[in-house]
Amino acid sequence: MCTAVAYKTKDFYFGRTLDYDFSYGEHIAVMPRHFPLPFRRKKALLQHYAVIGMAHIADGYPLYYDAVNEKGLAMAALNFVGNAKYCPAAEGKDNIASFELIPWVLAQCETVSQAKDLLAQINLTDDAFSEQLPPAQLHWIIADQEEAITVESLSNGLHISENPVGVLTNNPPFAQQMLSLTNHMHLSPADPENSFCKCLDLQPYSRGMGAMGMPGDLSSQSRFVRAAFTKLNSVCDGSEEGSVGQFFHILDTVSQTRGCCKLGKDLYEITIYSSCCNACRGIYYYTTYGNRQINAVDMRREDLNGTELMKYPLLLTQQLHIQNG
Repeated sequence: MCTAVAYKTKDFYFGRTLDYDFSYGEHIAVMPRHFPLPFRRKKALLQHYAVIGMAHIADGYPLYYDAVNEKGLAMAALNFVGNAKYCPAAEGKDNIASFELIPWVLAQCETVSQAKDLLAQINLTDDAFSEQLPPAQLHWIIADQEEAITVESLSNGLHISENPVGVLTNNPPFAQQMLSLTNHMHLSPADPENSFCKCLDLQPYSRGMGAMGMPGDLSSQSRFVRAAFTKLNSVCDGSEEGSVGQFFHILDTVSQTRGCCKLGKDLYEITIYSSCCNACRGIYYYTTYGNRQINAVDMRREDLNGTELMKYPLLLTQQLHIQNG
């Protein structure tokens, strides 16, 4: 289970949590402009926009979980088990496998508007990357600093939906996630007013009571509500330090602690990593479950005109700063 967020202060920030019970050995991967980018049913792109993001690298190919390109367009894939439906190849369409969608879009598009035009020709195929890596059931959020959309391939076709909250979790389909917000119209960052009965002198006994009723469980629907409320009411000074810090505070509201989501004997879902990319500057910040220090890789410090994929392993062990020693 995962949560993705698009967030605007003075710059545009995009990131996500990745919640799962094990890691595939992720790396931060920088794909330069001349990295040969192959596709199963389309010609390889030999020149394209540079991309930075989190990926499992298999046979030299970056299987991106979330990424941002040099133009500031961002994209993330989230589990969508039980609802995603891919198709056989179709004549007259851009036949793109689900694992190819992030590089296909980010390699060619500068904005969400351009991504919409590209997606209008797409047929998401059921091609597997390999026998060991079958197609994952996914849906996607695509965002720039002006707008966001959700992309879902369902049994009745490809759905591209405006995403006015700039948040996505897993199930149910996005339209139902949005509808659920109407159940929480009463939530507020301000103190509640007594609407129970005017004849009773009811007063708040604690700060934060305006948000009473906000779901606190770890289900994807509840995380959607919680992340949307927190993000849309967030107040930030707009500096880089303040924006990045605030973004991770937003993600902290939906992070998963080992022991709270049990999948089997001694098997638990945790937040393997949390990410925040300054899409305007190409700086990818992240934390991991075992290392809460914010680390970063700056795309613009790399040779973006190169041909070789650059990768950085995650720093997984906690870094402690002893202030008085």
